Amino acid sequence: MHSNSQWRPLFFPPVRFVIYLFLCYLGFIATVLWRRLRGVSTHTLTNPVSLSLVSPSLPLSLPSPPPPPPPRRYQLFTERLSKLEEAEGSFDDFTRSYMFYGVQRQANNSLMFREWAPGAQALFLTGDFNDWNSTSHPYTKKEYGKWELYLPPKSNKSPAIEHETKLKQVTRLEVWVLLVTRQKVWVLLVTRQEHQHTRPKRPRSLRIYEAHVGIASPAEEIATYTNFTLNVLPKIKDLGYNCVQLMAIMEHAYYGSFGYQVTNFFAASSRFGTPEDLKRLVDTAHSLGITVLLDVVHSHASSNTADGLNKFDGTESCFFHSGARGQHPQWGSRLFNYQSWEVLRFLLSNLRWWMEEYRFDGFRFDGVSSMLYHHHGIAMSFSGGYSEYFGMQVDEDSIIHLMLSNHILHALYPDCITIAEDVSGMPGLCKSVKNGGLGFDYRLNMAVPDKWIQILKELKDEEWDMGNIVYTLTNRRKGEACICYAESHDQALVGDKSLAFWLMDKEMYTNMSSLIPMTPVIDRGIQLHKMIRLLTHALGGEGYLNFMGNEFGHPEWLDFPRKGNGESYKYARRQYNLLDPDNNLRYTQLYAFDRDMNLTEDKYGWLASQKVGDKTNEKDKVIVFERANVMFVFNFHPSNSYSDYRIAAGPSGKYRIKLDSDAEQYGGHGRLDTDTEFFTEQEPFKGVNDQWQPHSLKVGYGTAVWVLGPR
Repeated sequence: MHSNSQWRPLFFPPVRFVIYLFLCYLGFIATVLWRRLRGVSTHTLTNPVSLSLVSPSLPLSLPSPPPPPPPRRYQLFTERLSKLEEAEGSFDDFTRSYMFYGVQRQANNSLMFREWAPGAQALFLTGDFNDWNSTSHPYTKKEYGKWELYLPPKSNKSPAIEHETKLKQVTRLEVWVLLVTRQKVWVLLVTRQEHQHTRPKRPRSLRIYEAHVGIASPAEEIATYTNFTLNVLPKIKDLGYNCVQLMAIMEHAYYGSFGYQVTNFFAASSRFGTPEDLKRLVDTAHSLGITVLLDVVHSHASSNTADGLNKFDGTESCFFHSGARGQHPQWGSRLFNYQSWEVLRFLLSNLRWWMEEYRFDGFRFDGVSSMLYHHHGIAMSFSGGYSEYFGMQVDEDSIIHLMLSNHILHALYPDCITIAEDVSGMPGLCKSVKNGGLGFDYRLNMAVPDKWIQILKELKDEEWDMGNIVYTLTNRRKGEACICYAESHDQALVGDKSLAFWLMDKEMYTNMSSLIPMTPVIDRGIQLHKMIRLLTHALGGEGYLNFMGNEFGHPEWLDFPRKGNGESYKYARRQYNLLDPDNNLRYTQLYAFDRDMNLTEDKYGWLASQKVGDKTNEKDKVIVFERANVMFVFNFHPSNSYSDYRIAAGPSGKYRIKLDSDAEQYGGHGRLDTDTEFFTEQEPFKGVNDQWQPHSLKVGYGTAVWVLGPR
């Protein structure tokens, strides 16, 4: 034992030492290689042999590390788009499925009918052509739930079914139907009308005139496309609006739904006229340089079974979710299954149809808040916390569908405009799809009209909070454009009333004559109506919207014919007759102000410009801000006028009044000479955002608003 213990120390240390040196050498070589591969300098290394150990085929530095994986929503979008293109060839073909489904006239005048009805056991076509025989013309079932019916031409080589023949699938209307009458039959269309005028260029500043064709007349009746073309479009042009947004165009069985319970998605409402009449309307608008948007409803569908999509194949799940997920608890309507391939085909093709066949220029997507969340926004008060927008409550299928819709529209039509009706404030809603957003161009700033109604309902004039008003108008996500408005159709529906009627109420029936002095109520109402609208226009967003008639202070409210009002059309109309010069009513003064407000924006382009800042004075009830090199000065004080009121100026020099709400032609008191010139002085003054400005100027005004521009 003793001898062995002495021998082992003499033998093992050298071996261990060699192994230790070898491991160090390997570690050294690995370090050199790692540094070279990482692009780290080896100048501080002392062993030059290490350089020869790096293969000359290796790059001296590697490319930058790959980017992090895309956000989940964008990844799901790209996967969905890739599958679509792989299965269908291209999204261009896929979104033209209206050229395959429904009724298609072949070159030899034969007719091919196709439907998707996966749960159906049999499908038959009936109509005038077969004396309404319910079994003589059955469809043939194909794969993937598709059905086909082929009708050869007649012996004289004409189509087996004549143009504008009444047709119906047994007990149901065809899904891809192009025209539906109030008798709940559908009509075959096999002709196309060419448009004479090209689409106008996309407006830099979007000024929208929201309109409903059926109520666009003083008469107590349903107005027409032709009436709108001849009598309303010229007013829109004269008023300086460069865009019209048409509501209730998609066919809906119930007129009182305001067009939001759609039954036939490819059919233009026949209440107002023919498809050719609508095409003429759009074409005429284009000739006037007016962009035309369609109020599209893809957030839900009518629950009607006889004339809608509901239970088309006899099941609950055709086009929609089954069970509670497929029912909107407040609207009583059906909710689409956006994960379904055929639903995707139907809705995306529907967008293409309106763009191609009728030449619309874009869409206002209705009910987006309901689409984004499983709770549909019901009983929710969104505070802006990100936990409200990212979680299990978010409907990813809907979000991916909206991303696909925007991506395809903007890829095929670069000037297409899409607007989201979203009250929740979903982040990224108006960011491009490639940047992980949902791809909308604008969102509606829905908090602003609610704020104005709240103020008028709850506060006295002297209680108005200038800071809170400015905060509401400017509280929007940076880089996501908004359409702002003081009131839309929502604020005028029965149970509420128009802004003008909130301001002046019953006195509008007796005291709006320009031949008599204004009462205090009318005077204050007319001044505030102008100021509220201009402040909203100038401060509230990157686009502006007005609902038809409100530009001249339309009285009362909206109420469509129904049993509760004796099927009356009294409040389902717009009283443009109030603008007749022979009536000598002050509505013409409000109309003139609205026109000049739009024309002034058209000149200076403040909607397309960033706001420099704002300044409020709660005691004086004054709001001052600068946008597009124009100074806006508002005096909301109910009784105080000011002279020599100093405000900070932007660029130094000479200013003149460009728009004065107190001018007599606008129903004001004409207290100022609009030719007056205002010179800046080298007197520092605290201006917008409480920053000291080197120049200032003095103005004087009553309860009014000035728009001051450089001379």
